[in-house]
Amino acid sequence: MEHKKKWDLASIATIPLTMTLANSMLIPILPAMQKKLDITPFQASLIITVYAAIAIFFIPIAGYLSDRFGRKAVILPSLFIVAAAGALCGWAAMSLDKAYSVIIWARLLQGLGAAGAFPVVLPLVGDMFKREEDVSTGLGIVETANTFGKVLSPVLGSLLALWTWYMPFWAIPVFSLLSFFMVIFFVKKPKRESDEKPMSPGAFLKSIGELFRENARWLYGILAVGGLGMFIVFGSLFFLSETLEDRGIDGVTKGAILAIPLAGLCTAAYLTGKWIGNKKPLMKWISVIALALGTAALFAIALIRSESTWWLVGILTGGSIGLGAALPCLDALLTESIDKKRRGTVTSIYSSMRFIGVAVGPPVSALLIKSSMETLFYVLGGVSAAACLIVLIAVKPEKDKAKPKADKPRAGAGGSPAPAR
Repeated sequence: MEHKKKWDLASIATIPLTMTLANSMLIPILPAMQKKLDITPFQASLIITVYAAIAIFFIPIAGYLSDRFGRKAVILPSLFIVAAAGALCGWAAMSLDKAYSVIIWARLLQGLGAAGAFPVVLPLVGDMFKREEDVSTGLGIVETANTFGKVLSPVLGSLLALWTWYMPFWAIPVFSLLSFFMVIFFVKKPKRESDEKPMSPGAFLKSIGELFRENARWLYGILAVGGLGMFIVFGSLFFLSETLEDRGIDGVTKGAILAIPLAGLCTAAYLTGKWIGNKKPLMKWISVIALALGTAALFAIALIRSESTWWLVGILTGGSIGLGAALPCLDALLTESIDKKRRGTVTSIYSSMRFIGVAVGPPVSALLIKSSMETLFYVLGGVSAAACLIVLIAVKPEKDKAKPKADKPRAGAGGSPAPAR
């Protein structure tokens, strides 16, 4: 990797770390929010959900704007919005008797900022390097920062809450502004290729339609599994946070326990990403086996009904390891099967699908818990089984057939990539 770009990459890596902390750091303090704001578990879950829900709709727009006006031109205002919204949440929680509605509106604004930050990082790393191995290394560092944020979030959120319950809100502007200034000073604006022209809005929409027509089955499959995977992760985390609180486990201890399944997920993702290389059939079968492991773990919780906290954490960690092994395989299948000119569009849509899972997981979990723990995990297990079947049936990669040959564009497709079947 080019030595002079290490600071660029380090600065970029702070963006996914910040965006992850801005959401996951609040999960361990949701029960405290319920008490302080006098709200229900469902209302508390919306504090997580609205952040992701608004981003779902604006991520593709941010991807297009970054293609047209530049990556930094989108990332910098987005980071500033995240910081300002975090400060608004902290001020409302500290100063207002009825702060909940202000916090919800501020979280919507924060989600808008998130839509223009992390999803734009992926094509930015691709712009920075010419060699594919450097791009892969850079994306690996970015993903490591993202997963490290997931592990750090519950512990850091719990530590900050020891000061006062709303302190995690005030931490978000600190991280966002740090990232903001690092991007300003260290990230150089990539040069646009001489023949590269920004797409018009009409061409952008046409490109999306063309992409889905050509790659319908496997593309829909991977997008769906990405969303289902995040639904399982955040639904399970919300349940575990509520359960630990009910059992009298709170503070830093609670944050450390919440970090255990996330550490399993991150470790599995890191090791799998280093191992799979560019072997697409291997990626598929790792995904199938890993999702089957996750399905078995989730159904085991529903069937065995143990009251042991450590048994529950252990089984959830096993399921998280399965999901952690599957997700980098699906990421690689997606990015390596689409030509570079349209990879940004695919990445933005995939990010939107994952945000849907993040948004839906906590409120659905809150509603299902009212029935019983068994009901929740039968549903989560069923979702995991469905994801496993989707990969098994819809994703059929064939060696050396996922990308078009540069000198022989396919007739009638305008040089678009042949679908990975």
